[in-house]
Parts: sequence; structure tokens; C-alpha cells
Amino acid sequence: MQQSIAIDPQSEIHLVMANLLPNVIIIIIICGFFITALLIIHFLSDILKGALGAFHTHQTLSQLVESQAKEYSWFLKLLVNCFGYSCIFVPGYLVYKYVQRTNYLEVCDKSLFHVAVRMCIKGNDLEPNDTLQVKSNNQTAPASAKLTTLPSSFPLLASKPKRSNPNEVFLLVWCFGGLMVSYLTWGVLQEKIMTQKYYSFSSGEKTHFKDSQFLVFCNRILAFLVALGWLQCGSTAKRHKAPLYKYSFASFSNIMSAWFQYEALKFVNFPTQVLAKSCKIIPVMLMGMIFFMTGSADGTKASGVTTLTGVFLLAMYLVFDSFTANWQSDLFKCYGMTSLQMMCGVNIFSTIFTAASLSVQGGFMDSLAFASEHPKFIFDIIILSISSAVGQLFIFYTISVFGPVVFTIIMTLRQAAAILLSCFIYHHTVTTLGILGVVIVFLAIFLRVYCNHLIKARRKKRAECHKPKLAV
Repeated sequence: MQQSIAIDPQSEIHLVMANLLPNVIIIIIICGFFITALLIIHFLSDILKGALGAFHTHQTLSQLVESQAKEYSWFLKLLVNCFGYSCIFVPGYLVYKYVQRTNYLEVCDKSLFHVAVRMCIKGNDLEPNDTLQVKSNNQTAPASAKLTTLPSSFPLLASKPKRSNPNEVFLLVWCFGGLMVSYLTWGVLQEKIMTQKYYSFSSGEKTHFKDSQFLVFCNRILAFLVALGWLQCGSTAKRHKAPLYKYSFASFSNIMSAWFQYEALKFVNFPTQVLAKSCKIIPVMLMGMIFFMTGSADGTKASGVTTLTGVFLLAMYLVFDSFTANWQSDLFKCYGMTSLQMMCGVNIFSTIFTAASLSVQGGFMDSLAFASEHPKFIFDIIILSISSAVGQLFIFYTISVFGPVVFTIIMTLRQAAAILLSCFIYHHTVTTLGILGVVIVFLAIFLRVYCNHLIKARRKKRAECHKPKLAV
């Protein structure tokens, strides 16, 4: 006869507390990492504020940096931005190492905190039935499809169904119009916000908006909300498997490239920036860009110091943009996520990074104060963010339907139209040498697209010729 063993209620409470206590301690330690990092960053920002000679003033760190000379204020902004990013990076790295050392993820715990930490560091484990699906979705857009101003390298996820000619034409016109309208609007407003003065109805004065970081924050938070909403409304959502922290690297390089892109507009004009994005370190294109910079007369940006600063900022933009594209391509190959999942993951980290940076330097309050005094700025930044988010959706829809070659041609035409539109609206003077530079760049782009297409066609034909023929 089996005898039931009575469990003392107090012993059961002690047992539950013994199981909960380690988890509570781990949660306190992880939270302590973030709090300590915030205190250290706040202390360092106070030191920087004192170094700028305004320790006891009520000015924010952002205002102090803006009051410095234009030639090197961008470097101080970059330093302050990195302080803000470290509020997330440093405690995140410490949490990652602590979790790995304590084997916290090996504990059978179903709490929300444990699930969140597991998703951030380890992600979802692959199931045996998902292996083939991941491999089948590992196609990525080639390098020719990366001539965009936003994070690219989206995979060709959708199969191409058979369509009639009228439907094909309609879809092509739809994609062409969507990319043109969204990115031309985005380019015009980007140049307007960073280079033109806004009229204040309260003071009657015209002032520039100077905080590029706030523009990046607005673009990224709206892009995240659009991607999240699209994923929630989608009928067949693919299971996400990648560790969330993997997105942080592409996110950091993405916001850095966007910040350098906005800052460069203070030193070089928008057409020069468009040509720089098209170059991709090809010598012929670089020569064309040099011709354009030599032949474009802009009196507000004529000094050698500002020109060199603008070139350096554009170079850093290209470096970070290239890293973003390559890192995203590796993530697609390793984890096979969809483009919307990539868009959502990168933009949520971008939102967190830029929000932390703006909080440290007081950029939120300064930008909101500027917006309250300049109503037109509010309208411009809303349309800018919508154009940015919608443009990303059109990017991977166009690639999935028509492929990277058609997409590259459309974006090249868009870049040419953006230069013409910028010169027309903002009255950039371009000499004959500058026009020659533009022609060289775009001829090189079309020649590269044509050569790539020709090489692929020959390889495909050669592969078909070497296929073994079955005997009848």
C-alpha cells in the first residue's frame, strides 16, 4: 500500500522562493547593468558639457554643440551620438556575456523576462521541418540592387506568377511610379529640411533645423510601425528565428550612414550627394563625380574646408551603407527571414539607439520646441518619414516581381530625376563640366547593368549547353 506523503505548506513556500530567488537576482543584475551604464554616460556627458565651458548653464548638450564652429561641430555631434548609443551597446554586451557565463538560458523558465532574453540572445531554435524552408528562402538581391538611399539587400521572396501583358505593364508602371514619387519626395524634403530656413510665426525670424539625429529617429520609428503593421496584417507570417541582437549591427551602421548623409548636406549640395551614392568606388564614376563637384558652383559651400568635410562625410556614408547591405545579406543567408522581418528588426533597434542618443543630449526637447515654432517643419518631417517607409515597401516589392535589373534601372532614372529636380527647385548652378560629370556617372551605371545582364545570360546559355541530353 502506498502512503501519501504530506508536504508542509511552509516548506513548499520555501521551495518556490528558492527557485524564484536566483531569477530575481539575475533580473536585478541585468537591470543594474543598464542603470550603471546610464549613470556613467550621464557623468561623461557632464564632463563634455564642462569642457565646452557651460557646465552651470541651462543649455542642453545639443545646443552647446550647435553653438560651436560649423567646421568641427559635426565631430562633436558624432561624439555625443556615440555616447547615446553606448547607453544601449555597453549594457547589452555585459548582459550577453553574463547570460552566457551563468547559463541562464538553459534554465527551464517560462517567464516573460526569460523569453525576452532568449529571443534577444538566442532566437528561436530551428525545427527539423523548417530547414528546407529556410534554404529555399535564402536568395538575396545582388549588389546591383543596392543603389538605394535606405537599407537594401532585400531577398527575392516571392515567386513570379504568370501574368498577361496588360497586367505586366500595369505592375511596372505602379512600381515605377511608386519608387519615383516616394523617393523624389523624400529627396526634395531631405534637402529642404537640412538646407532651407523655416519661418517662425512667433518671432518672425527664419532659422535652420540642425539636428540630423531627430530626422533619423522619425524615419526609423515610422518605418518600424509600417513594417510591424504589415506583418500583423499578413495572412502567412513566417516564423522568425534570428537572435534579435544580430539586427543591432546593421541598425547601428544604418543610422550612422543616414546621419552622415544628412550632415553632408550642410557641406555639399544634394546632386553631389546623389552622384556619390551612385559611385560605389568605381573609378569612372568617381571621375564623373569629381567633374560635377568642380563644375557645380554653389556660393554657400565654396570653401575648401567645407568641401573636404563634405567629401569625408559622404565617404563615411558609403562605408556604413556598404556594411549594412553586406550584414543584411549574411543574415538573409543564415536565417532566411523575410524582408519585412528584416525591416522591422533593423528599425526597432534604430529607434532605440536614436531615442537614447537624443535623450542624452537633450535633442528631443530642442527638436520639439523647433517644431512647435515652425508648423511647416512638422508637415515636412511627416511626409519625409512616410515617403521613406513607403519607398522601402516598393523596393522589395519591385525586386520580388521584376528582379534586381529592372529595379536598378528604375532607381538610376530616379537618381537622374532627383538631380534635375534639385537643381530646378533649389537653383543649383551647374556648368558644362558638371553636366559632363553627370553623363559619365549614369553612362557607367547603365553600362554596368548591361554588362552584368549580358554576362548572366551567357553563363545561363553555357550551362544549358553542358546539360546532359537524355536519349530517346
